[in-house]
Amino acid sequence: MPKELLIQVSPEIAANQLLLLDHVAKLICTSVPEIQHISILKRSIDARQKAIKINLKINIFFQGEDFAEEIPQMPGYPNVSNAKEVIVVGAGPAGLFAALQLIELGLKPIVIERGKDVRGRRRDLKAINRDHIVNEDSNYCFGEGGAGTYSDGKLYTRSKKRGDVDRILRLLVAFGASADILVEAHPHIGTNKLPQIISDIRDKIIECGGTVLFETRLTDIIIKHNEVQGIITQNGDKITADKIILATGHSARDIFELLDRKKILIEAKPFALGVRAEHPQELIDKIQYSCDYRGAFLPPAPYSIVKQVNGRGMYSFCMCPGGVIAPCATSQGEVVTNGWSPSKRDQATANSGIVIELKLEDFKPFAKFGALAGMEFQKNIEQKAWQSAGQTQKVPAQRMVDFSQRKISSDIPKTSYVPGTTSTELGDVFPGFLTQTLREGFVEFGKSMKGYFTNDAILHAPESRTSSPVRIPRDPETLEHLQIKGLYPCAEGAGYAGGIISAAIDGEKCALKIGAVLKGL
Repeated sequence: MPKELLIQVSPEIAANQLLLLDHVAKLICTSVPEIQHISILKRSIDARQKAIKINLKINIFFQGEDFAEEIPQMPGYPNVSNAKEVIVVGAGPAGLFAALQLIELGLKPIVIERGKDVRGRRRDLKAINRDHIVNEDSNYCFGEGGAGTYSDGKLYTRSKKRGDVDRILRLLVAFGASADILVEAHPHIGTNKLPQIISDIRDKIIECGGTVLFETRLTDIIIKHNEVQGIITQNGDKITADKIILATGHSARDIFELLDRKKILIEAKPFALGVRAEHPQELIDKIQYSCDYRGAFLPPAPYSIVKQVNGRGMYSFCMCPGGVIAPCATSQGEVVTNGWSPSKRDQATANSGIVIELKLEDFKPFAKFGALAGMEFQKNIEQKAWQSAGQTQKVPAQRMVDFSQRKISSDIPKTSYVPGTTSTELGDVFPGFLTQTLREGFVEFGKSMKGYFTNDAILHAPESRTSSPVRIPRDPETLEHLQIKGLYPCAEGAGYAGGIISAAIDGEKCALKIGAVLKGL
């Protein structure tokens, strides 16, 4: 039997298999030749003390014991060319994993995606970065793989109760992700590697008889007697099916407006909004690792911080060590920021959304929009930012201390945000309560992280697409919409997930519910 052990080692030992082997042998009072192999099951960093340690959960295999490296395999996906069809709207993680699950169940997914495939999206990302041109159907939010494809590929989730996280991670490894994601406490694929995995998933869906249609936007849902019968696309094409998984993401405002026009029940939902703060990565390393130089064996340091300020939560969101800030507008006339990191996290800067939790009462100035009040609140700030920065994809920016002291920064250094910045007073972009909370909150952040509150940090505004401003209510058991039979609101856009893993889990859950109805499972 392999011996399972929890150990703490230095970063250098954790990074070197021979040093680890020697350390473990001494720890369990045996000789190195007696150990056949050490498997690392889980790995995390303990930076609470000045001497940083790596926590390892390991399995020790001794000579003579059976050992084989386990490689996650794909399920035996059947051919579903002639099977019952289910429409999946959106090719983000929810839609793609829903499609895979449908195939496993012997059902045929018809996946429609308003944006382009991963390769086609690159040209549109270049256009928004270099030329300030926003393609409203193909951008950082819309297109194959969804918002996560080109905005980091973080796989960490706190949603352990929502479903089988390991299943999603193992499927990703089967489709080409590094097996390290099964081990790391905060797994991350990287924006540079995720597109190939996404395209391989699409190829598998098509190989099994499923359909994937790009540049195909839903413009209407066909409903008769409160039951779905199909959809209409922007070209007037009709696709029929009596089961629809609606996995359109948190930025599909036209879908929210469509549902509102058709009197299909939706609800305003609180979300969080703020800025994206960029620091030198070296400074964050110094704060988090309590050292002047992190060395060769530690990764760029992340951070996570939460404060209560003026009765509201203020917290870091989607923190990207060694990463860059990206322009994530989905329409002309608005500015939106987000962040991402390549797999090596080797950029010189660290960035994070720093956001304030909003309440439904904050949306009262937009009450005439009903369930879309939060969305209009969000749009208003994004449009103000666009106006403030010069009506391009440049963002309003301010040094952190200057912002807290109500000073317009005399200069803004070049940041990782490619379209550029315009020095402004960010208080002109946000409503007063949000501005004041941010100002006070950054001072509080600096008390917890010595050195964080600095004018070397540049604030970019706004970070506004943290989650959907709308919830599409569904039955907690069947996962169908409360009014419309056969409509399955899913994942981030419907208000039921937040991130790649939780969205993928929710996509699978919706597919399984449909399978239970159609296949009698």
